[in-house]
Amino acid sequence: MNFVIWIAIGGILGWLASIVMKTRKQQGTMLNVVAGIVGAVVGGGLIAPIFSSSAVRQNDFSISALCVALLGALLLLAVIHLLWREKSQ
Repeated sequence: MNFVIWIAIGGILGWLASIVMKTRKQQGTMLNVVAGIVGAVVGGGLIAPIFSSSAVRQNDFSISALCVALLGALLLLAVIHLLWREKSQ
């Protein structure tokens, strides 16, 4: 059941991150889910210690943990966008 929750929340957070980064039309549902899940892991590993917050992977679905996961997804999409832009030039 935890896996299904990860997929659902990852999809929602990835979708929100793609709206903020204006990449929604370039990526599909699957990339939204991947960006959300990987972003949650990145946020939990890099951002959560900086803000002394918990991470979603610690089974804490608080607002602060979800914000950390969203920031991680935004960071991931920003890095992907920078790498993609450098390849196309």
